[in-house]
Amino acid sequence: MGRFSLGICSGQTLVVIWAVLGPHYRFSDTWQLIINTGTTVVTFLIVFLIQNTQNRDARALHLKLDEVIRSIHSAHNNMINIESCRTENWRNWPSNRAFP
Repeated sequence: MGRFSLGICSGQTLVVIWAVLGPHYRFSDTWQLIINTGTTVVTFLIVFLIQNTQNRDARALHLKLDEVIRSIHSAHNNMINIESCRTENWRNWPSNRAFP
């Protein structure tokens, strides 16, 4: 929560400073370009941050599920690598059988 609050406050502070400086720079094209460029760069970086976080979460979830499958003796171990199967095979496969 602390990082989120710091990020929001920093962003709001920068926007307020930018808006206050508007009259000083007579709302020029350069003044507008500064905020447009800044927001574009931040958005671009946040996309990669979100993607990295989702990939880590998905990997952790897969590792946990693999461990659960390994620990249940009646489970089919070939379900561990199900993500390597094609999606078409998932739809046509009965729920009570393991994937090949």
